[in-house]
Amino acid sequence: MSKDTKSTRRIVIISDFQDGDWRDNEQNSVTWFRKQWLAGNRGPPPQASRLRQDVEVAGGYVERLPLAVLKGDLADCAEIWTHQRGATPPVYRAGGDSLLTRRSFQMNGPEPPFASNDMMGHIAAFGAPSILCVWGLGVREEILLACRDSFKIYNSIDAPALRIPPNVSRHFDLILTGSEWQSVEVHRCHPDTRTAIMPIGPEFASEITFRPLDLPKVYDVIYVAAAQPYKRHDILFRALRQLPSLRTLCVCGYGEMMPALRHQVDEFGINVDFIDPPGVPLDEVNRLMNQARIGVVCGVDDGAPAILTEYMLAGIPVLANSRLRCGLQYIRSNTGRMATAEEFHEGIRYMLGRLPTFSPRGAVLANWIWPHSVRKLKSIIAEVTQINKLRKEPSQ
Repeated sequence: MSKDTKSTRRIVIISDFQDGDWRDNEQNSVTWFRKQWLAGNRGPPPQASRLRQDVEVAGGYVERLPLAVLKGDLADCAEIWTHQRGATPPVYRAGGDSLLTRRSFQMNGPEPPFASNDMMGHIAAFGAPSILCVWGLGVREEILLACRDSFKIYNSIDAPALRIPPNVSRHFDLILTGSEWQSVEVHRCHPDTRTAIMPIGPEFASEITFRPLDLPKVYDVIYVAAAQPYKRHDILFRALRQLPSLRTLCVCGYGEMMPALRHQVDEFGINVDFIDPPGVPLDEVNRLMNQARIGVVCGVDDGAPAILTEYMLAGIPVLANSRLRCGLQYIRSNTGRMATAEEFHEGIRYMLGRLPTFSPRGAVLANWIWPHSVRKLKSIIAEVTQINKLRKEPSQ
């Protein structure tokens, strides 16, 4: 391990995204992978960004937190790690501005939390990051043990507060939650673990990625959500059945329900356009949101969706299901309204009749864009690090 690699302050984000297939998945040892990484066969070593001061916090929710950490001077280098099912080394990709390094690591098997000798070999070759963030389905305990000196952060990005077993979650210094009830659940399992209601999607919002545009309003309602059952498109469609003159756009980046959604729209005779998976780039999502009068979030068993504050930054208020389990703290009198599934049509009608009374972008700028959140994160890291240091010191 080089001196430069040791001294570089690095943040690593491990998402639970997987790619590839298992056909060529010949498993090798940690030692073999370590040698491959050191030889440069699986990508270059970590490097501090020379453009750190020029960083723009933009992109999707996975990118925005590490970019905010770079901009906030908590790290010199940022990487996003994902999982590869096959053994063929994925193509190394730096971010478009070379500020974010992206790597994929061969998985040992399909069962979450994920194990990876490849990932362990990289850590053995170049050391653990200063800050390690793990999202979603998580990684095996041995990876966290290899990063014992890292400041470790977890966020489930979903309605369950923890999507990892206790032997894994016990290693985290900070668990980010999407609501108070999630924090209570975490403390029930780990009483001494620090939590913060700071879901990475809506809290690390980017005012330059999502912004108002001077465009005509083509749609009354827009729903940007995966074509999956938990997003509850059926609630929106039943509401629109009682509002037949409205025009709606559903933007689906992924999901398997498109035939069922189209069938339901035809059955109900409602005016809904679709953008199918794999969706469109973020600048196009922003343009489409600007062509709508209001955005909706219909789910119940969902985390705090990033789209809540993304709609608002585009200048449109949000109608959310009043039973949404995480994220209702972003719905205020100036940002939108809540309604039950049974009264969703009334919520849509009410908001469309009072659009001038909302100021959603201003509320997000004042409370939830990334500079507010990175300041909170910096303070928490300093506080928890000091507490951990005192715990490790021998008693006098």
